[in-house]
Amino acid sequence: MNILILNGPNLNLLGQREPDLYGNRSFEDYLEELQRLFPADSLTYIQSNHEGDLIDAIQQYGFGKAQGIVLNAGGYTHTSVSLRDAVAAVRTPVVEVHITDINQREPFRRHSFLTDVCAHSVIGHGLDGYREAIQFLRK
Repeated sequence: MNILILNGPNLNLLGQREPDLYGNRSFEDYLEELQRLFPADSLTYIQSNHEGDLIDAIQQYGFGKAQGIVLNAGGYTHTSVSLRDAVAAVRTPVVEVHITDINQREPFRRHSFLTDVCAHSVIGHGLDGYREAIQFLRK
């Protein structure tokens, strides 16, 4: 199965940024673990701090290039109608992931523009949420 893992703004700082919330591990290190856990799958990883790049990736992979998309849109979750529209437009199922429990954080983080257009959401399970998202897509 071809799966795109798409991380949004500031997720390139995992392991450095607010380790009390996000942990001490970089996503690149965790990606190696995911590749070992799912050796039969092709995992493509893209991270961007730019909204348009995320939309382009969803459109590029969302019409058959990938059989699933794991999306952590970071702060764009709470602000981007355009990102929501891109997810709604594609045929490929998208699973929303958040490392922290956005429902227990600041009030502005509690609304997701993505949840209702995603096939599934994994919220607050740390980096392990990506593994759960892949397992969901494989079913």
